[in-house]
Amino acid sequence: MPMTDDPDQIARDNWQTALYSASHNYSAALKELHRTNPWPEHPVLAHAINTLATELWDRCFSAREIASAFQDAIDGLPGYTAGEDVRP
Repeated sequence: MPMTDDPDQIARDNWQTALYSASHNYSAALKELHRTNPWPEHPVLAHAINTLATELWDRCFSAREIASAFQDAIDGLPGYTAGEDVRP
């Protein structure tokens, strides 16, 4: 049940849920590919991030937007991880 009757807020909440769901599903798929990788000498994450960047560019995000988004994510990671390298 929505916490509001405001249709604009409901639409924004639905959009945000879709964004988080897409990110979650992508990361879950990558983790499974990492777990089952038949070529451990070719790390999944590096290849996936490279492929994601090129896919974003193919969908008309600018190279500047892509680089900035990746840098912002890297810069924000320490605040999320609390100094841990891997989730305990």
